[in-house]
Amino acid sequence: MKTSKLLALCGACAVSGTPAAVAVAAGGGGHSPLEARSPIAAALAKREAEHEVLSLARRKARLEHRRVARGYPRRVRGWSLAHLRAERRDLRRDVRTLRRTGGAPDVPVPAALRSIAACESGGDPSAVGGGGAFRGKYQFDYGTWAAVGGSGDPAAAPELEQDRRAALLYARAGATPWPVCGR
Repeated sequence: MKTSKLLALCGACAVSGTPAAVAVAAGGGGHSPLEARSPIAAALAKREAEHEVLSLARRKARLEHRRVARGYPRRVRGWSLAHLRAERRDLRRDVRTLRRTGGAPDVPVPAALRSIAACESGGDPSAVGGGGAFRGKYQFDYGTWAAVGGSGDPAAAPELEQDRRAALLYARAGATPWPVCGR
């Protein structure tokens, strides 16, 4: 099939919203020679990249417990496809880091929390005590862990996430959740 016929077909697919349009727009990460020749395919690729960048920005903001900056969506729509791809790559990296650390990794850990961790588990993030009821560096039970935004097993969470969640709990309730080691 000649390239001109294929481009005409892709243009028709884009208008009708068929999967072929999606395949042309997403094919090879936007590096297809068809995309360079077809303004419709290029526009579809740009729109998809804008959508993904905005989605990742919202996800990152949620993980950081904040909102996306007010003018960000409008700025994103003015970016080139190359800029959108770079931003998407950076946002993916940031979201992965935030998921791994449970949020902002630079949460200060007060000296009182360090001594609580030393008393509760000897500072071991994978410690399990109380017959399996208390888990992790700060010996969270599942209910308390969930109350500060944790999910899954506290002892399986990264140490930075445990520090962050313990700092949240300490900011809310002081040392009272640790009746023995918090004295």
